[in-house]
Amino acid sequence: MSATTTAKMSRYQCMARLGARLQDELVVLSLGGAVDEWYDAAPHMRSASLFQQQLGCVTPEAFGLAVGLPHRRVVSLDTDGGLLFNLGILATLGNEQPKNLFVVVWDNEQYQSIGGPRTHTASGRVDLAAIARGCGVEKAFVTSDLDEFDAHCAAGLAADEPYVLVAKTDGILQPGIKRKHSDGREDKYVFVRHVEATEGITIMGPSEHN
Repeated sequence: MSATTTAKMSRYQCMARLGARLQDELVVLSLGGAVDEWYDAAPHMRSASLFQQQLGCVTPEAFGLAVGLPHRRVVSLDTDGGLLFNLGILATLGNEQPKNLFVVVWDNEQYQSIGGPRTHTASGRVDLAAIARGCGVEKAFVTSDLDEFDAHCAAGLAADEPYVLVAKTDGILQPGIKRKHSDGREDKYVFVRHVEATEGITIMGPSEHN
């Protein structure tokens, strides 16, 4: 589907569809309204989700997890603004071809968390999926249809190569959802302890007391 498509989906509905497909995957996601929406749409994935607070770092961190845990499916929930901050990660995915990384880009064509200034994708000329394909990620698509999004999620979670899905969303925050009250430091420890427990490994030892 073309990047110039005007019809757009609800990000929250997309998250609910994706969340229903996840079980033991690890998720890294961006800051902004997507945090509270994901916290509410996929409550069973809260401890398995790393809530990242820096633009440009979501997919790179997910790639690092995918390399470090090659037997584990990793999902990056990036944004158009975040990915535009670090397009070089697409070249890394094209060269390294991680078999266990599924990247979803929530593209609402705006920097929503700072008031909604337009991103480059709002012009209709910047196609993030086409950029990914140009970097060597053959499975890279754009969609604005919810059922098509769901079908791509099934394919992306089963793929044995990097899979990028740009989801054109409407930028309307889901009203009335439960807010996430933990901060970034707490989120980090919850996520690390989840990885330790599910992998049977030690990443960070017990805190030292002076």
